[in-house]
Amino acid sequence: MIREKKNPKKNSEVQKIIELSKEKIDDCMQCGKCSAGCPANAGMDILPHQVIRFLQIGDVKKLRESKSIWNCAACFTCESRCPRDVSVSKLMEAVRQTVVRKQGEDRLTPEVVSKLMRDRDMPQQAVVSGFRKYSK
Repeated sequence: MIREKKNPKKNSEVQKIIELSKEKIDDCMQCGKCSAGCPANAGMDILPHQVIRFLQIGDVKKLRESKSIWNCAACFTCESRCPRDVSVSKLMEAVRQTVVRKQGEDRLTPEVVSKLMRDRDMPQQAVVSGFRKYSK
């Protein structure tokens, strides 16, 4: 039996996240300093260093389904602690962007936001992020 080596760089979803974040996921050496210093890690089902690992192996689906991408405080503590200058915050923001974009258009209108604000499970950060990126 010949195993085919899966190359996540060929995965278009990972490529899109790398393009949006401008981060080099291959630089991560999985030291865990980002996860150890993360002030929001208690509310995460996938820790920051694991987020990068999932991207390295090309498992974007698991990230999109996690609550970690919405619980990230985007405080950049991970980036300041990283010996390789990889920003998990930027990567999580890029994953959030791909989730919002997959739901339809690349824009949030005021009409859509009022509907989103009624949804108690919708993180406020997602709404603000959407306005910042898609209302131009």
